[in-house]
Amino acid sequence: MNTLQSSRSDRRLMLAEGPRALSEIASLMPAAPFLYQAPRGDGHPVLVLPGLGASDTSTTVLRGFLSSLGYRTHPWNLGTNRGPSMPNLLTNLGQRLEEVFAAAGERKVSFVGWSLGGVYARLLAHHHPRKVRQVITLGSPFATGTRPAASPARLLAGEPLPDIPSTAVFSKTDAVVPWQLATQQPTEIAENVEVYASHIGLGFNPAVLYAAADRLAHSDGKWRPLQRTGWKRLVYGPAVLNSSEDRANASATTAPGQ
Repeated sequence: MNTLQSSRSDRRLMLAEGPRALSEIASLMPAAPFLYQAPRGDGHPVLVLPGLGASDTSTTVLRGFLSSLGYRTHPWNLGTNRGPSMPNLLTNLGQRLEEVFAAAGERKVSFVGWSLGGVYARLLAHHHPRKVRQVITLGSPFATGTRPAASPARLLAGEPLPDIPSTAVFSKTDAVVPWQLATQQPTEIAENVEVYASHIGLGFNPAVLYAAADRLAHSDGKWRPLQRTGWKRLVYGPAVLNSSEDRANASATTAPGQ
């Protein structure tokens, strides 16, 4: 694909983000019977972090769904996510994690982070590994590729998590975050799950909601990658990643603020 064709495709995807997100919201009702079959939780705490420019309102559906499965879900309570320039961001996030951890009787906390919220989730997991059970990112640009100007925090977010299972949910038709930057090197405790979704619809997409529930349902210490069997082969992509060169090329096209 030449540069002109790629640029036109990117513009079309960006223009379609809003309508696609609305269609994903509209699909929640007909998908209810499918979502009802999601595995139930064990009551452990889940802290949900919103994306850039969003607040806890954006994660209401996601938190409500996980709560209905038995998890103790928590908002981040820091208002609108204004990015890394927020005063004392990591300190305040660490305090929020400590609050949720203590309220749960020092039970490990799982994270679900949408977009930039997922970058924060990975940073917290690096800084507080004893308190984190699992990390799920939704279209989060944590991979740095070969960006020479990447900050120390972004570089740390892209490092493998210390003995903490992680799932990177991504869409190859994400018009905000290049999918190559939202994925990780698979290991026994790290995976990528491909969905067919817009970026701003990730928190409402039924396949994303089910994947989050499926991942969180694993007992602590007994995590295993998503099993793409049966109907899941139709809903989730193969999550086949291209070369590291593709990641490097994507580095130059990350949306501002991401």
